[in-house]
Amino acid sequence: MLSALASTWFGLKTPEANADSDDIPDELERVWLGLMTARATLGGVLVTLQIGLYALTATAPSLISLLICTAYLMATLAERIMAAPSQLGPHFNGAWLRIVGVDMLAFAALQTLQDSSVNYTPLFALPVLMASILGSQLMAMATAAAVTLLLFGYAGWLSLQAPWSTSALFSQAALTGAACFAISFVARQMVTRLASVELKAQRSQLAAAVQRQVNELIIETLGEGVLVVDAQHQIRSANPAAQKQLSPPQGALNQPMDLATASVWQGLRQLIDTTFATQLAQQQEISIQHPGQRARHMSARTQLTAQLNPDAQGMCVVFLQDQRELQARIRTEKFASMGRMSAAVAHEIRNPLAAIVQANALLSEDVSDPGQQQLTRLVQQNALRLEKTVHDILHIAQQPNTSRVAQTEAIDLAQALPRICHDWQSQVANTSDIAVNVGNSAVWVWFDADHLRRILINLLDNAQHYASPDPAPIQISLQSCPDAAATPSVCLQVWSDGAPLDPSVEQHLFEPFFSSESRSSGLGLYICRELCESHGASMAYERNNRAFGDKSQPGNEFSVMFSSQPPSMPAASNQAQATP
Repeated sequence: MLSALASTWFGLKTPEANADSDDIPDELERVWLGLMTARATLGGVLVTLQIGLYALTATAPSLISLLICTAYLMATLAERIMAAPSQLGPHFNGAWLRIVGVDMLAFAALQTLQDSSVNYTPLFALPVLMASILGSQLMAMATAAAVTLLLFGYAGWLSLQAPWSTSALFSQAALTGAACFAISFVARQMVTRLASVELKAQRSQLAAAVQRQVNELIIETLGEGVLVVDAQHQIRSANPAAQKQLSPPQGALNQPMDLATASVWQGLRQLIDTTFATQLAQQQEISIQHPGQRARHMSARTQLTAQLNPDAQGMCVVFLQDQRELQARIRTEKFASMGRMSAAVAHEIRNPLAAIVQANALLSEDVSDPGQQQLTRLVQQNALRLEKTVHDILHIAQQPNTSRVAQTEAIDLAQALPRICHDWQSQVANTSDIAVNVGNSAVWVWFDADHLRRILINLLDNAQHYASPDPAPIQISLQSCPDAAATPSVCLQVWSDGAPLDPSVEQHLFEPFFSSESRSSGLGLYICRELCESHGASMAYERNNRAFGDKSQPGNEFSVMFSSQPPSMPAASNQAQATP
């Protein structure tokens, strides 16, 4: 059996019908006002009737009836104007006397004093009805019983004056009393039903309000942007994430905005138009670029709301997801995986690897055969390569927060770059020419010297691996370039004449563990970018052309854009910039 109080999703209770509830629903208040207005109107009608009867008869009973009706009218008007809506309660109280008692007393007096053909018996239905609506079931039945007793008493008093009509008088009183009981029962059932329905409606409204607040809270705290747009491109609603994604850095979408007023919203506007035209959900990559700002790449998907009526068109709900945030989450997940893996790498690979290197070093001291020495050198080279891979993995796994600023020092790129390139050529025995064009003027940046060497050597290794055997296949240059804030900065460019990258490779170029070579760990470029970001710099790739005499040669270019120098940098060096 279902419980009388059914729990909802929000933990609220939906009450069943309760005739004796102390709550006063709004509908019952309106009924109370209606009943009081009906009493006052009835009082006015009775006064008018008695004035007419007194004018015709001019007898004492008529005058007394007029006074009773006038007093009744004054009492009902006072109750209607001055009293507050209230229920009668389960027992006889002051409210019952002011409302039901006054009516019964007035109608009984009029019935007793009647000296004409006017019968006031039907008026007793009004106090019974009011007791049924404003009181409890017990109060309604008690009022009906009181009216019945009054009617029987009046019938007995009349039978003493006219014994021949006793049967008719008591039959009339019995029928009227039965009707009063029927009225009290039916009216009470209707009031019970009305109160139950209204209380359920109030609980439903409360549940809907809570649901609305929960939905608003969820939407407000969503990391995904949510827009509600109509067919005229008016933004009806936007959560904070959408405002942050769509608004320029200087402003916010605090007011409704027309997407049709600016070309910056063209991609989003076309997606919304397609959604309304096809009446189907859409998904598309869009870009939004405010003047003077970098483009924001977002993934947008749309969904139409249901039409509430044939004349009204539904709304288009747009869900926006910043690709940078998505990539950041992916990187965070990869960092978590790398962190768990780093412990296993340290114990399962690094320790046995150290034993292998030490044993190979001891073995190389005892062998004299050239073939065996070649084998020990091969073991040493691969062991060092494996140790470098382990070191790279541990280095990245120990830096979960890549936004931190690393230790920096002032470095003159015009002197550091040629020196690093010379050292690299000596180590790899590279016979190819490297064109290093950094100028003669000092170019100061804030960076870590070891990190700069590591980045440049990694880029040179990649360039040599994919470069052609033609003369000067690798070029190093410096170029002054403005950053997003239009302040001076320096770009280091490493260009090689290698074949163009496959689009699938270019898309994941800076991701960890991604490589087109089976023998590569896929961490080189990723570590370079992380080192750049730890110093406030950035790294990018593009397919670019370089001039060779009278022809232009396409190639792959990796550029490192160094951050602007801090105010503490010497002023003389701060403005020195090299040109390619």
